Formats: sequence, C-alpha cells, structure tokens
Amino acid sequence: MSLKPQEVEHIAALARLDLSDEEKERFAGQLSAILDYAARLQALDTTGIPPTSSGLPGRSVLRPDEARPGLDLEQLLQNAPQAQDRQFRVPPVLD
Repeated sequence: MSLKPQEVEHIAALARLDLSDEEKERFAGQLSAILDYAARLQALDTTGIPPTSSGLPGRSVLRPDEARPGLDLEQLLQNAPQAQDRQFRVPPVLD
C-alpha cells in the first residue's frame, strides 16, 4: 500500500507536525511499509489462537517477597537531619 502525499499531509496535520517535502517523501515510504506489515498480520489465520496479553511464559522477574527485620529506630534516626520525640522533624509545609 503506497500512501499519497495528501494522505501523509493529513496524517502530519493530525499529529500537528510541519513537515518539509523531503520529510513527507521519507515518511510516505516508512508509513507505507508499516501499513504493508499490518496488512500481512491481518492476513494470518488466528481462529484457533486464544487472545493473550503476552507471548512470553508467565514468570516473575522479581525476587520473592520475604519479611526481614528492619532498622532499629535509633539507627534510623541517626540519619535524620533533625529528630524530636523519637520522630523525624521536618519543616512545616503549611503556614
């Protein structure tokens, strides 16, 4: 499928792009190639294939969530610029 220059101009207008004549020619070829590939995909028979969200096997790349002891409160407050009454002291947000 070959796009006409008017179609490329229309697509550029929808995307609010101001293209030069050279860019219009280049994008016409690129967009035509994309549409040709989409047409090839639509021609495939997928009647027996259930819809999937991914073609990859479902596995988690994250480590297992394991409870571990956290920092002691005193150790944690050592990193605070200011602490008061065993809490972080921060400047007020609202006056």
